[in-house]
Amino acid sequence: MMWELLWEHKGKLLGILAGIFFGIIYLLVGFWNTLVFVVFVGTGYYIGRKLDHKEDLREILDRILPGKFR
Repeated sequence: MMWELLWEHKGKLLGILAGIFFGIIYLLVGFWNTLVFVVFVGTGYYIGRKLDHKEDLREILDRILPGKFR
């Protein structure tokens, strides 16, 4: 019963857990360090997602930094 309820609301549960995680990081290291951490995690997720879809890493980097990787 409990697992079914949690599974039904998994998005809300993950959102709460992410909020607690980032809240603890904010309390421990401060706002700007937390913001930099979130940017790094987001960038890693973006690049990893592109690689999962079999996109070329040079094409990804060329879109981010045009003309640097030709």
